[in-house]
Amino acid sequence: MQIAVYPGTFDPITNGHSDLIARAARRFERVIVAIHRSSPKQPAFDWQQRVELAREVVGEHENVEVEGFEGLLVNFARARGAGVILRGLRAVSDFEYEFQLASMNRQLAPEIETLFMTPDEHFAYVSSSLVREIAALGGDVTPFVHAKVVAALNQRLG
Repeated sequence: MQIAVYPGTFDPITNGHSDLIARAARRFERVIVAIHRSSPKQPAFDWQQRVELAREVVGEHENVEVEGFEGLLVNFARARGAGVILRGLRAVSDFEYEFQLASMNRQLAPEIETLFMTPDEHFAYVSSSLVREIAALGGDVTPFVHAKVVAALNQRLG
């Protein structure tokens, strides 16, 4: 059974994330959206809220599950029997950092492959940090995130 792990902070999960998850769900028997507990950024939502929002957003896919995790991604992936780590690339600027992560993960777990996916061009410019900034400044984020995320952002940010 081919299992893929799609890791991130998902603060919040965007339509770009959802696009990659839906496409991955068609290509893998099981996709685990792995939400890391800690973040170098100041998250708008705590860990459990990010997990719950992601579960609500991707709930339509029977072969997708959402889990929170701590520690090394490769340890999480091994424990779940995953052979693939999915990473999203929106722009060339993402590549250098993602290449470093993929190389390090290959050193730590050579049996797990990193697969890069690009979002639909409609979502290539959407990032969680931009969504948070727009929402904090009173802008409309409905084109970029699920309605449940809009409601959560409105509740969180006022």
